[in-house]
Amino acid sequence: MNYYEKDPSVRAPQAEHHIKMNNRRNLEISGVKEVDSFDNEEFLLQTVMGYLIVRGENLQMKNLDVGEGNVSIKGKIFELSYLDEHHGEKAKGFFSKLFK
Repeated sequence: MNYYEKDPSVRAPQAEHHIKMNNRRNLEISGVKEVDSFDNEEFLLQTVMGYLIVRGENLQMKNLDVGEGNVSIKGKIFELSYLDEHHGEKAKGFFSKLFK
């Protein structure tokens, strides 16, 4: 059986995705496939549940375990947001969202 003949009702189990935040200062995320970009104000992570944006102030990557898919971030966290996958877009700026 080749790829195009696979039964869509038989699916591989999806990896777990958890987010744990302590006092808006420490964030632990599991189920991370890739860290696309990061700086001290924004992280863009590809997770098993879609793209996740973490916004804040003085953000730093505390721990990265690519094999296990775990990321730890410290700093003051303002926002966690998932991007809509069906739009095919990555992070957009504030003004592009404002003028939709």
